[in-house]
Amino acid sequence: MQMMTRDVLLEMELEEDDDDDGDIGGVPASKRPLMAPATLPSSLVLENLEQTIVSGFGSLESQQDFRTPEFEEFNGKLDSLFFNDGQRRIDFVLVYEDESRKETNKKGSNEKQRRKRRAYESNLICDGLQLEATRSLLDDKLVFVKVHAPWEVLCTYAEIMHIKLPLKPNDLKTRSSAFDNFNWFTKVLQVDESIIKPEQEFFTAPFEKNRMNDFYIQDRDTFFNPATRSRIVHFILSRIKYQVRDNVKKFGINKLVSSGIYKAAFPLHDCNFSSPSEDLSCPNERYLLYREWAHPRSIYKKQPLDLIRKYYGEKIGIYFAWLGYYTQMLLLAAVVGVACFLYGYFNQNNCTWSKEVCDPDIGGKIIMCPQCDKLCPFWKLNITCESSKKLCLFDSFGTLVFAVFMGVWVTLFLEFWKRRQAELEYEWDTVELQQEEQARPEYEARCTHVVINEITQEEERIPFTTWGKCIRITLCASAVFFWILLIIASVIGIIVYRLSVFIVFSAKLPKNLNGTDPIQKYLTPQMATSVTASLISFIIIMILNTIYEKVAIMITNFELPRTQTDYENSLTMKMFLFQFVNYYSSCFYIAFFKGKFVGYPGDPVYWLGKYRNEECDPGGCLLELTTQLIIIMGGKAIWNNIQEVLLPWVMNLIGRCRTVSGAEKKAPRWEQDYHLQPMGKLGLFYEYLEMIIQFGFVTLFVASFPLAPLLALVNNILEIRVDAWKLTTQYRRMVPEKAQDIGAWQPIMQGIAILAVVTNAMIIAFTSDMIPRLVYYWSFSVPPYGDHPHYTMEGYINNTLSYFNVADFKSKSKENPYTELGDYTTCRYRDFRYPPGHPQEYKHNIYYWHVIAAKLAFIIVMEHIIYSVKFFISYAIPDVSKSTKSKIRREKYLTQKLLHENHLKDMTKNMGVIAERMIAVVDNNIRPKSD
Repeated sequence: MQMMTRDVLLEMELEEDDDDDGDIGGVPASKRPLMAPATLPSSLVLENLEQTIVSGFGSLESQQDFRTPEFEEFNGKLDSLFFNDGQRRIDFVLVYEDESRKETNKKGSNEKQRRKRRAYESNLICDGLQLEATRSLLDDKLVFVKVHAPWEVLCTYAEIMHIKLPLKPNDLKTRSSAFDNFNWFTKVLQVDESIIKPEQEFFTAPFEKNRMNDFYIQDRDTFFNPATRSRIVHFILSRIKYQVRDNVKKFGINKLVSSGIYKAAFPLHDCNFSSPSEDLSCPNERYLLYREWAHPRSIYKKQPLDLIRKYYGEKIGIYFAWLGYYTQMLLLAAVVGVACFLYGYFNQNNCTWSKEVCDPDIGGKIIMCPQCDKLCPFWKLNITCESSKKLCLFDSFGTLVFAVFMGVWVTLFLEFWKRRQAELEYEWDTVELQQEEQARPEYEARCTHVVINEITQEEERIPFTTWGKCIRITLCASAVFFWILLIIASVIGIIVYRLSVFIVFSAKLPKNLNGTDPIQKYLTPQMATSVTASLISFIIIMILNTIYEKVAIMITNFELPRTQTDYENSLTMKMFLFQFVNYYSSCFYIAFFKGKFVGYPGDPVYWLGKYRNEECDPGGCLLELTTQLIIIMGGKAIWNNIQEVLLPWVMNLIGRCRTVSGAEKKAPRWEQDYHLQPMGKLGLFYEYLEMIIQFGFVTLFVASFPLAPLLALVNNILEIRVDAWKLTTQYRRMVPEKAQDIGAWQPIMQGIAILAVVTNAMIIAFTSDMIPRLVYYWSFSVPPYGDHPHYTMEGYINNTLSYFNVADFKSKSKENPYTELGDYTTCRYRDFRYPPGHPQEYKHNIYYWHVIAAKLAFIIVMEHIIYSVKFFISYAIPDVSKSTKSKIRREKYLTQKLLHENHLKDMTKNMGVIAERMIAVVDNNIRPKSD
């Protein structure tokens, strides 16, 4: 009768009222029931609601027996998690502002909001929930509606949502591990089990009301834990209707909050984070999480994942499990990266080509051609001495080894994470997640077109026709393409800036090239241009990132995905595609385009017909790529951490300042939580996105910066604790959600891993100078091309710089601008071309073709080797370990056996009763009748 009552209330469509606001809750405004007070029994409320409907929708206001005060005065403990009666647990809290106490002239709008809210609350009561309204102790305009789900409601929706619940304690023996002998070493890193006790393991199965006796129910109050209760109540709140208008039913707490009818809706934290609750029955899980997880003194400890999952749900738990595992794997990459960096550091004194650049008799006598027209002077090679020394740190043989290692590392990380994820699916009961995802309220609200379902042959409503869907997809794709073009335009703008600023810096080079000024020593035109351009690029990236976040949400909302998973996946692809171009485009330009298409001094390549294309230093563009990575990666990490810490803290500080000084300490739990910041639906989405972008920096360009994994490791150690601190201290408690895995981020990481092999091979081949050096060492340092009797790197710099005749500049008249810059007849430039006077002057020489062939061969060999190793590792490491498969099968077998045996026992018992009755009947029939 309870479900029938709700259906009658919500399905009946009546005429619209005079203000054209539609039927509220499916019932006219004059005939809607008021919110039933929580002090009345649920059965009594439902009984009278049924009587009201049956008697013709008479108003409850006319029934004096049920008129009670609209608001309950709070008279309980401040940390209480129960109604005023101290028995019914608060599963959710709704907050609204009382319209009668608002200082506004919009009385009509306030009345509409009030009617919608009352209809919604009435329908909640019809669905079996119990409500209790309490005014704020700090602001009398605020009203807190506490929601409680009785046992019957929890059981009904647990079956609808296919929630897995305990059948019996898990009696499987845990296999001993080889690492158990080292427990004394790892104990210091573990959370103290006397503080956070391990969770008892159970065999579980989807709940069924008709098999309630099969489940492990010792206490009805604790059978559904607080997280499960909140999830069930939120499921109900998201699907209760409050208005019918133009045959479209409006429902859901999310819509009511976004429209301002409610100020907030959230489950409660169980206590204050800084001190345990005075209530002895409170588990104090928030306090334990803060103490053992979020506090800075616990930074070296492992995360209490089981408690995180229990308190915040599987979706939050799987994020921190992934982030923790990623951080652990970064430790290995960081160690190898530091070792490769130290190899370059200790061998920089053996860097022959750097010595030649710095040698006054070699680099000091090599006159380089001007790198721009008219304003740029001739310059000596030895002014790049410091940058060539720094380049030795990164452009060494260790970098090649590290690039190959990272290609294997990323595969190991992804494969072992799949195994770890499978273990968590088993431990957290998400192996067979049966919860059917419902359509988003925003989607169903737009369902106005009626079509025939091809499968069911029944009518169903859709938001738009096939033609309308095609138009929306086209518009969304065009908008995304436009913003990507905008990013590319910003990158071109940075390139133009680099070209113009480089001309200015080059024109102001000191005339005395042998000076000892430290500024002249370190701040070369190339370095000054690179640093300033990287800083400006970072600022533009952050500005475009902020703007596009809102644009991407608008585009996805316009696209109108059906389910929340579809919505998040669509937004994920848009945001990642944008940020991929936004963050990596400048790095791709420096790595693969800068200095590659410059021509030669007599025939340079121009940008926009005005600016000469940029050239790399004589040592290549690798150092500039490293500088770009350090500024963007380091700046992004610093900015994000400051934003994540300061923003919620400042917002909460402002909120506390608006209340009476010190009064928030005397407010009840629900009021304290209301003044915290809401996490938002996409809060976790941004955390994933931040880490995936970092993952791209660590893998895509690691050949240019071996210390990238170390920076990522330090950042992630802080990121885990910062995120934990935010969740436990600055944000309201999120609604616990189920999740099997990390969703669309897994294939994105796999795509990055495949692309990383190509980018690192091309960086070593085309950005680094490693291949030209190897070609010179093995082929051109000895006869027939070289003059040295043995393999050596001596003469490498001279061999890689071509000659140009100053008289061959395009402007050969007396007004030639280069004639006044110095009395030089020839100059050198970075390329492999024949000298002037050669039959093929300024054409590429044999060395160039050897280098090109070696680069292409290197890319092919490196890619095939790494891809082969990746394929072998992926094949050799199964996604689910053998022990986890055995546990899953064993649990499934025992669960089915348990349910089957109990079912057989019930059948045997029932059959025995029936047999006894039949025997009794037969005995009565065959017994001789007495006289």
